[in-house]
Amino acid sequence: MSKKKRRSRLGSVLAALGLVLLALGFVATLVFLYFKSKDEKPVFATEKPKIATIVRKAVATGSMVPRREIQLKPRVSGIIRKLLVEPGQVVKKGALIAEIRIVPNMAALTDAEGSVDRARIALRHAEVELRRAEQLSKDGLLARRRLAERRLDRDLRKAELGVASRKLRVVRDGATRRSDDQANTKVRSTVSGTVLEVPVEEGGSVIQSNNFNDGTTIALVADMNDMIFLGRVDEADVGKIKVGMAANIKIGAIDERRFSAKLEYIAPKGKEIEGAIQFEIKAAVKPEKGLLIRAGYSANAEIVL
Repeated sequence: MSKKKRRSRLGSVLAALGLVLLALGFVATLVFLYFKSKDEKPVFATEKPKIATIVRKAVATGSMVPRREIQLKPRVSGIIRKLLVEPGQVVKKGALIAEIRIVPNMAALTDAEGSVDRARIALRHAEVELRRAEQLSKDGLLARRRLAERRLDRDLRKAELGVASRKLRVVRDGATRRSDDQANTKVRSTVSGTVLEVPVEEGGSVIQSNNFNDGTTIALVADMNDMIFLGRVDEADVGKIKVGMAANIKIGAIDERRFSAKLEYIAPKGKEIEGAIQFEIKAAVKPEKGLLIRAGYSANAEIVL
């Protein structure tokens, strides 16, 4: 067989083989697409039924605060001479908090000193007149009635000097010797509780409260056994809650503890905070023995709807 014929037959074989491979590839593609197009059978998970409680909640963010926080202010203006408490100290009602040294008004001080001088002069004159009357009475030249009148005048002048001296002490020192223990210069606690803050120092100036200003706060006192949750809820939830609903309080600083509480106040008016309307709420928290809840702890309240 010549070389030319062998080459022709080899080319025919290769061509046939190529057509066979192409046909097999086409059939394999059809089979793959067919099986891929078929839907897989779904697999279902099976669970046993059980009884449970589905709870709907509204969440409020806020903090723990004392129910009553009392600001102790001086009744006179002056300088703090002595400060007797510090934050964290427990005080009783009536306990001495601070003592104030008065810086007197010069006009009032001058007037009070003048009153004392006038009363002292009047007393000296009355004593001189009384001695003269006693001598005349011994000589039988003055009736007893007139002598009694002189003694009465002397006693009245002595009383006037005492009143003027006490007024001077009040203007200069803020108290008299008779009432020094209850003097306006002594600031006392009006409630029993814990001192939360003392925003002043000894030697600092303080102003008494009046119609024109609130005065200087010397100390903040609160009962730490009566704490409440103070927070806010969104307007979307405020219509779903009402006073008396139960709440669970989660305090960030106390891990894995939840405190029972009861909603006792919902603000009638909302406030815009960061572009959203929120309403203030308060919830009374049941205290637990041996556990200190500090004022200002951040907390969340879950109100059971």
